[in-house]
Amino acid sequence: MKIFEVNISYKVVDLLSKKLSRITCFETANELLVDTFNINNFFNSQEEYDLFKEAMSSAQNIVSEPDRTEYGDFQTNQNLAKSVTKFLKTQKKINPKLVIEPTCGKGNFIVAALSSFKEIKKIIGVEIYKPYTWETKFNIIDYYISNPSVRKPKIEIFHCNVFDFDFSSLVNESIEEVLILGNPPWITNSKLSSLQSGNLPQKSNFKKYNGFDAITGKGNFDIGEYITLMMFEAFQNTKGYLAFLLKSSVIKNIVFDQYNTKYKISKIEKFTIDSKKEFNVSVEASLFFCKLNTQPEYTCAEFDFYKPTQNTKKFGWVMDKFVSDIELYQKSSNIDGVCPFEWRQGIKHDLSSIMELERVNRHYVNGKKEEIEIEEDLVFGLLKSSDLKQTVISTPRKFTIITQKKVAQDTSYIKEKYPKTYRYLQSHKTFFDKRKSNIYKNKPNFSIFGIGDYSFLPYKVAISGLYKTFTFSLILPFENKPLMLDDTCYFLGFENIEFAAYTTILLNSDKTKKLLESITFSAAKRIITKEILMRIDLYKLATLFSISSLQSELDSINENYNLNVSAEKWDEFLKVIKPKQLVKQMEIFTHQEEGLRTTAIIRH
Repeated sequence: MKIFEVNISYKVVDLLSKKLSRITCFETANELLVDTFNINNFFNSQEEYDLFKEAMSSAQNIVSEPDRTEYGDFQTNQNLAKSVTKFLKTQKKINPKLVIEPTCGKGNFIVAALSSFKEIKKIIGVEIYKPYTWETKFNIIDYYISNPSVRKPKIEIFHCNVFDFDFSSLVNESIEEVLILGNPPWITNSKLSSLQSGNLPQKSNFKKYNGFDAITGKGNFDIGEYITLMMFEAFQNTKGYLAFLLKSSVIKNIVFDQYNTKYKISKIEKFTIDSKKEFNVSVEASLFFCKLNTQPEYTCAEFDFYKPTQNTKKFGWVMDKFVSDIELYQKSSNIDGVCPFEWRQGIKHDLSSIMELERVNRHYVNGKKEEIEIEEDLVFGLLKSSDLKQTVISTPRKFTIITQKKVAQDTSYIKEKYPKTYRYLQSHKTFFDKRKSNIYKNKPNFSIFGIGDYSFLPYKVAISGLYKTFTFSLILPFENKPLMLDDTCYFLGFENIEFAAYTTILLNSDKTKKLLESITFSAAKRIITKEILMRIDLYKLATLFSISSLQSELDSINENYNLNVSAEKWDEFLKVIKPKQLVKQMEIFTHQEEGLRTTAIIRH
């Protein structure tokens, strides 16, 4: 049955009905429940107590439980909660005296802790969703009814926003070993904001990104990550451990930021779980574990939660480099440096139904299936992530309208020079005006982003940011125009095909793939980022190539794609990609050598 919109077993209803039948005052009821179950402040007011008694006696208390998964609320099932606490007890030899669950939900972790840890003195649970606080209390009582001889530590469940709760007030009480346990929400701050949730920290840009990065997405973060860092802030100087179920991408972020935050945590470990089995979701998730109040560590060992003794790999910081597989990284670390060219992201317009077109019988059709007539000058072939599968690409699947040659360029010229295009864009202006991103605010009509001189270079080398395969494609012009890429892709632009071909060959080498495998994370929303690509040192990579190896690769490309690229510009290419600092060092060395020869001649 249900009371206050939550599940309650009949045996709990029966027990509470008997114990509270003659009690009218909520304070007296609270005292009785403390004596019986050691749960403090079971009822917060007389009104709440009266409603509870009325609900217990009412037959009309069956209500449907709301679906809170959109709030990132994936309740830990009882079996998984018990497996986690058993693992902490048997494998990690943890024996906490204080257990804190900052987002306790329905209380499955609290009940599991009661079952596994026999020396707990106090349990603190915090939960923003009022019905869950009731269900937690009911579940605790249900556990005690089934296990009448177990110890009953002091328990208090607070109905409170986790971001408003003063966890530092618990530090003085946690002189003995503390365990911070739980499953924080698997949702981002921007998603919660769109749901008009009050369960948000006061400052959403907590990583202090600059204005543009915050606007374009880097200021977005996972609520579970924020809560984890809150716990580090409050308890890093306290003897104990933290064990949270988190998205794997969040664990990566925590270890990445540890290089700068230097929280006093160590023995950092990640135990991958089967999210589909445990939560019926496709996102990668794991049990995150660490020890508190220690010298900071900067690497994380990975395991399978169901086979916790088998270490799969270790990721984290190697010197000043962040890598996803430390062992694999050792095989390609010599090319981890700085790319001599700047990687760019493709076109961003946030309006594919209007801005992306297909060519049908020499006419263009937009995403709304409208056949349109526009001038050709502003229409360019477009490649998306799913198109970047071949080594050489010269034909687009879609087309796009390029309204600007640089960001914030005035677009009024379109009306005069391209009246058909202007009429088309103007007829859909309401869609442009509804674009949600702040980057379009106060910008010219029909603005796009990710555009510049680099966009119009004839030859490009591109890769998708979304896929786990590391294929770089050489992009050729189409109908005497450069092909454009969308904002899910990254690219380098070149004036000549030779430099573009050499770069494609270098980037598709086994050495590059090993590096990318060792520094990318499969759980990331974008596997490939600009930051990742800028780490590929093309010059160091090129020095590993012999001219015969280069020629062999060129022969293969020429034969398979009917090209005629030669190796004649290889030396020129090497000069261009050689780091300026290295060039200066070589010049200094040459001058010194010439000086020594001159001195020797004079002495002679």
